[in-house]
Amino acid sequence: MSADIANNRKARRDYHISDTYECGLELKGTEVKSIRDGKVNIADAYARIENGQAFLYGCHIQPWQTAGDWFQHGVTRPRRLLLHKKEIIKLAEESAQKGCTLPCLRMYWKGGRVKVEVGVGKGKSHSDQRQDLKKRTEMREAQREMARFNRR
Repeated sequence: MSADIANNRKARRDYHISDTYECGLELKGTEVKSIRDGKVNIADAYARIENGQAFLYGCHIQPWQTAGDWFQHGVTRPRRLLLHKKEIIKLAEESAQKGCTLPCLRMYWKGGRVKVEVGVGKGKSHSDQRQDLKKRTEMREAQREMARFNRR
């Protein structure tokens, strides 16, 4: 059973997500302690492939309070994502296409380890976002009507 640490709802609103990948995350000890405390923000996090390795940028993990300056980690430092070589090559090909990016969708625990879900996203236009909102409101209203009809 996986427990969510952080979700990036903004990514699903702004991008059409075609594929998702589960990635391990290379962390320092103070980062893990801060994550256990819930002091993480992935709203602006994205992945990038560089020199055959995947890195996570924009993930904000607050410093651990009781650690000294010597053991402290960088707040927004790039963190290496742990993936198989074939997955890295596939992600590099997909992100090289025009308009495609690799937003971080969520961070969660799996078997005592921190995992990150990265999606292959293509940016939505304003009209697409409005259509999604319209669809959601129509579904909500239909469910309300069904509930009201079933109550009688």
